[in-house]
Order: sequence, then structure tokens, then C-alpha cells
Amino acid sequence: MEIKLYNSLTKKMEVFKPINENILTMYVCGPTVYNHMHIGNGRPVVFFDTVRRFFEHIGYKVLYVSNFTDIDDKIIKAAKAENITELEVSDKYIDAYNDVVRRLNCKPNYLNPRVTECMDDIVNFIEELVNKDHAYTKGDDTYFRVRSIDNYGMLSGQKVDDLKAGARIDVSSDKEDNSDFILWKKTSDDGIKWSSCLGDGRPGWHTECVVMIDKIFKGMIDIHGGGNDLKFPHHENEIAQSIALHNHSIANYWLHNARVDLNGEKMSKSLGNVIWLKDLITEYSPNAYRLMILNSGYRQSINYSPELIQSFQKEWDKIERVYVSLYRKLEQNDYLDKGNLIEEKIAAFDKSIANDFNFANGITAIYEINKEINKEIRSGQNLELLANLFKTLNEMLEVLGLIVDIKPLTEGEKTLVNEWTIARQNRDFEKADLLRKQITELGIKM
Repeated sequence: MEIKLYNSLTKKMEVFKPINENILTMYVCGPTVYNHMHIGNGRPVVFFDTVRRFFEHIGYKVLYVSNFTDIDDKIIKAAKAENITELEVSDKYIDAYNDVVRRLNCKPNYLNPRVTECMDDIVNFIEELVNKDHAYTKGDDTYFRVRSIDNYGMLSGQKVDDLKAGARIDVSSDKEDNSDFILWKKTSDDGIKWSSCLGDGRPGWHTECVVMIDKIFKGMIDIHGGGNDLKFPHHENEIAQSIALHNHSIANYWLHNARVDLNGEKMSKSLGNVIWLKDLITEYSPNAYRLMILNSGYRQSINYSPELIQSFQKEWDKIERVYVSLYRKLEQNDYLDKGNLIEEKIAAFDKSIANDFNFANGITAIYEINKEINKEIRSGQNLELLANLFKTLNEMLEVLGLIVDIKPLTEGEKTLVNEWTIARQNRDFEKADLLRKQITELGIKM
């Protein structure tokens, strides 16, 4: 089917055409692991997981890679503060990240490379840039020579002559030009470092991802994604290095999601105005968070408030109640696995999402199918139709990563539920209440 997306590189809507038929190669910049994720950090995680789910739903094999930046000045600072090694800091927050991602129902990635696993490749890449006169060593550090390529700024729209010292670029008296950015930092501090012909030190951030992408995919990929704040300088500098050595812009399509603000302001770990995602999805359902993220166009910012997440918790509760009610009805009548997809509903669902990943329309389709389920349960109770609606609803929820945690009843639990149902039908409310209490204590969703 035809998928249209907004390409940040060309700044226009385009029809998606994969490099290889029915295969999607996608790389999304991952976290620098020196602290927990805040609720804004989770937006690209949820969005690109759902993009991946949609492509798989329509028949693609998806090779989705997202990295861990496990060496950085912030990690060294955290290690000193926590009195542990940099490796221990990275391992700690990678584990915390993976736990949150699992709770958010995200699928495992094809690969999650760590920067420290690719150090030889990074050094070789920088050496090649130096050999081809796209980089130079001056003082203790090695820099990329931005003016060595003709089209710097193709992604962000930045012009080299307009860049000023301090405007989100590295400032150093050793650089030939203020626009040049660091590739390798020679250092004698007590942080972790690597020996190389460039001196004992650490790589610059902007080189890591471009090297890992080339190492894994061996050339151009379909989609490179990340948060909008990475567009400049990080993604711009990735492209610059790739053009210098490989004469291509890494990906045919660049996707950037907008941020999540808190009280109208950008969240920042350094400023401390953050809400940790691990805490939010403990207080509220992870599905409520996914609904909040997916209900807004990915290129539009979200202004978080307690009222906002509470409203999506209520929406999820409604979806879950309908799902559980239908699940139990079909289970009791041995109809759980007898449904077929309602193709016209799935086709409409797919078409709406295929227009620049409009997942909000997908959520609307779920609301509409829930209304139909409620209506049928109250009136005709056509089990075949209900089974078809259930199958279709399940497919939609799976695409959006909205997973209902429900288990089939054992024979004893079925007997208990049947007795409760009969007691309600007979208006024996005292017995029904007692049975309901037992059902609740067993953790059975009804």
C-alpha cells in the first residue's frame, strides 16, 4: 500500500519507497545512559516502535536499530557522583531503560549497539576523514572540516556563514573555523579513554551513530529517526561526515518527532524540571501513556499536564473494559478464536495511518469499533459478529502497541464466573457480590 510521510531532509511529503522491496531498515538515535528517561525521552521510543509495528502489520520485514551512547562526559560525571565506574553507570541505566521499554509494550529491536563496542570502527572512520582532508588535528583534538563539503545544512537549513560561536556548536581556539565540530577529544582526565593514533581520548558524539549505521547496514538505510532537537547539530553533522566519506545522506527519509513540554517549557534533566517515565507508568497505565503520545501528530509538541494523562487513563479504562467484557463473553461461549478480520475496517484503519503515521485516526477507529461492540452486546449478541469485531480490535490494538493483560480462565474460574453471571441474572445481588469479591481476590479481570 502507498505510505506518505514527511521527509525532514526534503521538507515535504513523499511516497515511501524502500531500498529493498518489503524490507524496512530504520535507525533511531538512542539514549545517553547517565540517568533515567523522562516522559519526553519516551516519545520517540513509542512513536518509532509504532511505526515499526505498522510496517510489520502491512507485510514488511523491519530491521530496527537503536543505539546506546555509553561513553560521555555526563556518564563520567555521574560515575563520580555515584562512586561507581562508567561501565556500572551505563549498565545500570541501560537496564532501567530496557525495563521501561518493556513495560511500554515495545518490541525488541533488531540490534542495540553500544558505542564502546564500536570504538575501533570509530577511530578508523576518523582516520579516513583525516586522510581525505575532511578532518584535521590541531592542539589536542581532531575536528571535522565543515567547509570541506558543499551542502552542509541540507537537513536543518543552517548556513555555515551564519553559525556563531556558542550557538550549539563546539567552541575552541584551536579550530580552523567556528563551524567545525569535534571528532576525537584527547584527554588526560581520569575518565575512561581509548588509545589510538589520534591520542588517548574519547570520540565526539556526532561520529558515533554514522559509524554504527554504516557498520550494521553497510550503506544507505530507509529511515533515520529521532527527536526534533537532534536535527541540529547531531543529525546535520552525521550527514556531513557521511557525505564526506560515502557521498550519501545516510537515509532516504529522515523523521523527527516533536518534544513533550512540561507546563509549556522544555524538559531538561540538567534543570531538574522532569517527570521520570518509570514513575509515570507506575502511577498510570503504560497504555495511557502510549495513547497520550500517539493521539497527537508526531510533528506537533505535546504540553504535558496531570489532567492530560488522567484523561487518557480514563480513555484506556474504557477500551480495556470493552475488551475484557467481550473476551469473557466469547470465552464462555467458546468463540475466542473463531473470528475473522473485518477487511474493510482494517483497510480504512491502514489507509488513515499511512498518511504520515496518523495514529490518532487509528485510535479513533478503536473508539468506533468499541461502540459497535457495546451495541451488539446490548442487543443482538451475534457471536460470529462479536468474534469478528474482537479479531479486528485485537489487530488494531497490536499495531498501536496497546496490550490488554488478560489470561484465559481455568475450569474452576469459569465455574465461579458462571455462578456470578447467573446470580446477577436472577437478581440475587447478595450472592453476586460475594462471588464478585472472590473473583476480584483471584485477580480475574471481568
